[in-house]
Amino acid sequence: MSANEIIEGREVALHFRITLDNGFVAEDTFSDEPFIFKSGDGSLLPALDEFLVGMKEKDEGQLVVEPEQGFGHKHDENIHKMPRSSFDENMLLRKGQVIGFTSPAGDEVPGTIVNIENDQLTIDFNHPFAGHTITFDVLVESVSA
Repeated sequence: MSANEIIEGREVALHFRITLDNGFVAEDTFSDEPFIFKSGDGSLLPALDEFLVGMKEKDEGQLVVEPEQGFGHKHDENIHKMPRSSFDENMLLRKGQVIGFTSPAGDEVPGTIVNIENDQLTIDFNHPFAGHTITFDVLVESVSA
């Protein structure tokens, strides 16, 4: 094990690109600042965290993650209809918009507007990446103890 190798607890600066199976690039840090995290802190998908262990500074790699190891499959029970009156009357609402909701437990949960019909909105509470095979392209910028 070397000082610049990723092991649990080390701080990592990582560039990554997330590409969905339909070709959509969901996120890309290669032209921006790297994402900084501590290995094993839970901020990454477990499959990606495991993939990075043992990589060193300037290493590159690609990981393909199926829905079962990623964000799961879409579930119809996570799609709900809500009346327009549930939202602030001055709030501009549009199809595809992601809105933060508060769950009964007090957690912040994203919901995507998938349809607006009359005064009824259809909100999808599945993760936006649910049901997709995801490709992660990564470049380890730096590793520090």
